[in-house]
Amino acid sequence: MRSQTPGKGQAYLSAYTDANGAWLDGANTYTLHVPADPPAKLFWSVTVYDIGTRCLIDNAQQRGDRGSRDPDLVRNDDGSVDLQFGPTPPAGGDSNWVQTVPGQHWFSYMRFYGPVAAYFDRSWKLGDITVADHG
Repeated sequence: MRSQTPGKGQAYLSAYTDANGAWLDGANTYTLHVPADPPAKLFWSVTVYDIGTRCLIDNAQQRGDRGSRDPDLVRNDDGSVDLQFGPTPPAGGDSNWVQTVPGQHWFSYMRFYGPVAAYFDRSWKLGDITVADHG
């Protein structure tokens, strides 16, 4: 499943903990800053999974991902994207939000479909998921 050829296949980055090293907790609110120009020829997405079932998160929102193909995705002026994860939608709206479930830990994969050179040479850097508050 993992490509070694630029522009072909897909590549993944995973996160099980936040920037402080704590397990991702469905009761907390988090942000992931996706810098401009993610290294994907086709598209990119960030998907949230339930740690217990290893399946897509089962939330009331009935959505487990956000990505570049979402028509309502809000981009910053510089082309970057701020994604939010938490039990309640952020004040600015839910276009960049995936609902998490209190009492459940979760993990995520960022997928690059058709990864390009910046992924392989690591010149594009994705930061860590950061906790905004403690539920």
